[in-house]
Amino acid sequence: MPDFAELHFNGEVYKLPVVEGTENEKALDISKLRGQSGLITIDPGFKNTGSTTSSITFLDGEKGILRYRGYPIEQLAEESSFMEVAYLIIYGELPNSEQLNKWKVDITYHTLIHEDFKVLLEGFPSNAHPMGVLSSLVTSLTAFYPESLDPVRSADEVYMNIIRLVAKLPTIAAWAYKNEIGQPLMYPKNDLDYCGNFLKMMFGTPAEEFQPDPVVIKALNKLLILHADHEQNCSTSTVRVVGSSHASLYASVSAGINALWGPLHGGANQAVIEMLEAIKADGGDADKYLAKAKDKDDPFRLMGFGHRVYKNFDPRARIIKKAADDVLNKLGVNDPVLEIAKKLEEAALSDPYFVERKLYPNVDFYSGIIYRALGIPTNMFTVMFAMGRLPGWIAQWKEMRENGEPIGRPRQVYTGENERDYVAIEKR
Repeated sequence: MPDFAELHFNGEVYKLPVVEGTENEKALDISKLRGQSGLITIDPGFKNTGSTTSSITFLDGEKGILRYRGYPIEQLAEESSFMEVAYLIIYGELPNSEQLNKWKVDITYHTLIHEDFKVLLEGFPSNAHPMGVLSSLVTSLTAFYPESLDPVRSADEVYMNIIRLVAKLPTIAAWAYKNEIGQPLMYPKNDLDYCGNFLKMMFGTPAEEFQPDPVVIKALNKLLILHADHEQNCSTSTVRVVGSSHASLYASVSAGINALWGPLHGGANQAVIEMLEAIKADGGDADKYLAKAKDKDDPFRLMGFGHRVYKNFDPRARIIKKAADDVLNKLGVNDPVLEIAKKLEEAALSDPYFVERKLYPNVDFYSGIIYRALGIPTNMFTVMFAMGRLPGWIAQWKEMRENGEPIGRPRQVYTGENERDYVAIEKR
């Protein structure tokens, strides 16, 4: 097979090199096309455009495959921890025991945030959305660590920026929640692991001791692993584009948080619960809404079913379904909304209409169920997503900078008015 494709235009022939990845994915390199021919390509939403090469995550939506650094998501979710997976994604290899211990100790040591963050929190209204608070406070880390703004940093300085961000994001997230509900802020505890510490800061109070349930910790650990990276999605591409201007890690991740906030991206699990609440408010008849979903003339659509990338079963959904069952059984939750979710899930897995169209429950469906069962409010769901996605954002930013990638600068085809003369206002 030739290692290039030919483009014939205006009597000229242009050779476009074929780039092949390690999983035999093929792409046409058009990076020099405009200089050679004056042509650019149009690809709304970049659905068929590879903005970079990356060694972090492999995703095959047709076959339902997801791997971090070559490791199947099924193995990592079952055998690993979020801390270990975060190290793997950011640094490329699984850590040995010494590396993992140092990684955990360094993160634990930096979970506290500056007391001045309280002043910043007090500036937000109590009804401020926690994603807005999160993105703002992550950006503000540049004020507390101004050395992070230097585009030329040593490996040790980059490591410290990474450590601080991984360590402090759960504290910032929990404080945003506590500020919203008007409860005292809880400080991190060094004797708890990453997930247990976050749950303690979320649900603990100074008046009573809170001990996170091991089943809940395990489920949260899996959720964070499953969300840790997903190749070049909207928020990850945002982090890379912002970082390509040599913006700091904190500013770049803050931009990713804002991109994730959108309901078409990270807000999907929140939309699931809002849909279930609406069904409950309308009498709780799941069959009625299943019929509406099948009616092509009805605008209603089931949230949390199917996926724009996976054309088969979302591999993450298989894993998190079991975690959802474990949490519901362990906690003995009696919630009409979750009962509706079970009915919708059962129908989608057995009804020929959904099976033939491969509209299976996805990771957003099950993560929304788990978060609700844990007592996490719906406006915090996307914050939880951001906590999980953080290692991926860091790894993508780090890879982009280490590869010396150019600043992101898409082109366009202009469709506005041709040149025209200005007319004074009194003559219009």
